[in-house]
Amino acid sequence: MKKKLRAIIIDDERLARNDLRSMLSEYPHIEVVSEADNVRNALELIREQDPDLLFLDIQMPGETGFDLLEKIDLHTRVIFVTAFDEYALRAFEVNAVDYLLKPVNPERLKTAIERLDHVESTTFDNHHTLDYDDAMLLTINTHLKFLRLKSIVYIQSAGDYTEVVTDDNKKGLVQKSMFAWEQRLPEKFFCRIHRSTIVNIEYINKIDEWFGNSYQVTLKGIETPLTMSRRYAALLKQKKG
Repeated sequence: MKKKLRAIIIDDERLARNDLRSMLSEYPHIEVVSEADNVRNALELIREQDPDLLFLDIQMPGETGFDLLEKIDLHTRVIFVTAFDEYALRAFEVNAVDYLLKPVNPERLKTAIERLDHVESTTFDNHHTLDYDDAMLLTINTHLKFLRLKSIVYIQSAGDYTEVVTDDNKKGLVQKSMFAWEQRLPEKFFCRIHRSTIVNIEYINKIDEWFGNSYQVTLKGIETPLTMSRRYAALLKQKKG
């Protein structure tokens, strides 16, 4: 049985919202609980209704869909629905489930929902939290291996996979979502610094202010700094005490 998902459609075009709502009626496990036509209204609805899923436009009056994602819960699933294809790469960098172009094709929507259902069905498998000294048996780059949690330096979203970087500077692809990782990793040692990045706090060397409302995080043994938003910086500060 598929998990029931509560969704909000966020788009400044009323006809686009109506068309999408109509198409989603074919999927009884997805309940559209609200609609919003801008980021400010969407944020209020999200805080009130705590949805599982957003169908999110990007270009809207005022703030963009990406601006909204910096302000909401880390675990909310996102399917972008937009008229512009140039944001596709950035969409997957923020761990979106899929990226649909308007006008939405019903078959393409079906593919997106199937991808969403797959993510949901695998997220809660064995989701108890592990200890920092534990190891996980994972398929990494098609090979079955034991991965010690303390060896993980950081994890980044990579489309349908996540890329794991370890303390020997090796990288490997794992078919596991960011949210599924968070369910297993001990939160005392691991923290998100971006929608698409989880770091091992033990490997943080320094944090520098960068331009805008962001920071650069330098990790031990990693040459290229990672980007952290101000919102995640506040969460990290709380965790580090």
